Amino acid sequence: MTIADPEFAAAQAREARRAKLFTRINSADKWLTVLGLGWITPILRAAAGDNPQAQAKEIWRLLGTPVLAILAFLVLWGTLAPQVQTSLGAIPGPVAVWEEAVTLHEDAEAKAAKKAQFEERLAARNEKLIAAGQADKVKVIEYTGAPSYYQQIWTSIKTVFFGFLLATVVAVPLGIMAGLSPYANAALNPIIQIFKPVSPLAWLPIVTMVVSATYTTTDGWFDKAFLTSAITVTLCSLWPTLINTALGVASIDKDLINVSKVLKMNTYTKITKLVLPSALPLIFTGLRLSLGVGWMVLIAAEMLAQNPGLGKFVWDEFQNGSSSSLARIMVAVFTIGIIGFMLDRLMYAIQAAFTFSNNR
Repeated sequence: MTIADPEFAAAQAREARRAKLFTRINSADKWLTVLGLGWITPILRAAAGDNPQAQAKEIWRLLGTPVLAILAFLVLWGTLAPQVQTSLGAIPGPVAVWEEAVTLHEDAEAKAAKKAQFEERLAARNEKLIAAGQADKVKVIEYTGAPSYYQQIWTSIKTVFFGFLLATVVAVPLGIMAGLSPYANAALNPIIQIFKPVSPLAWLPIVTMVVSATYTTTDGWFDKAFLTSAITVTLCSLWPTLINTALGVASIDKDLINVSKVLKMNTYTKITKLVLPSALPLIFTGLRLSLGVGWMVLIAAEMLAQNPGLGKFVWDEFQNGSSSSLARIMVAVFTIGIIGFMLDRLMYAIQAAFTFSNNR
């Protein structure tokens, strides 16, 4: 009769738990990388006891080196900025920009509190009128105070997504058509080559006149400045999606097309079951590029269309010319960059969820 060694059984259990832990870490690594947090993986592996020396090198590569580069940039910026004098004073350094960011945050909180007080007073007034039997005198009054910095950010995000969705609705079907048909590709190619390089500053006057002529209502869902900015984003951002969709569809394995003919699939089934799944990696690459282009174009569009977003914020501060204007513009520059990075990570996460290709 054999007696099991309790120490051996305990060691096996520990190894099983360790293997399960590393499996979870490896599974999480995919999403951490997508979100730009890949440096967390070697920290977790080192904590789990996986070759701490090798993981330390990986932590230094993924986290230490970027942090050191950022610190070097901040030191260089803080050293050189005071030496550049403008009509509004010296270029603000990191400390001045951070202080202005804090000021904008406090101003946003104050404006939010002021709006809440206005809405409370209006609600109390309407309740008194209803209690007094004067419901006909109840009024719904929109708050007309100046938008806060966070509201301007949200306006820009809404605008770019609206324009991006319009571009996607137009570009993906046209790209599929161009990828499947050489005649459609020949017809669309010159149009793409002509309009793809056009600047948003050239589109904006045309879009402004068209929107003003066709969107005459004053109580519609959208403001004219919003539509002008969003449509300009659409016209400038649809090309990467269109080109990559056409390329992805045209690159489908010909055997799959032959299978669809053998099975006598109709056009809708062929597109949904064969074309789209095979072309999704390149389609998402186009979508990521389009969203990046749209976000870049939006700022210029908002400046000229006076849509109350980040572009208008930058333009107003430039026109304002106060001592804090440069620092506020720098805050907006960093905000635009950070949001652009987050939008790209968002599209990357969606791509990772819906595609299985490593070519992202």
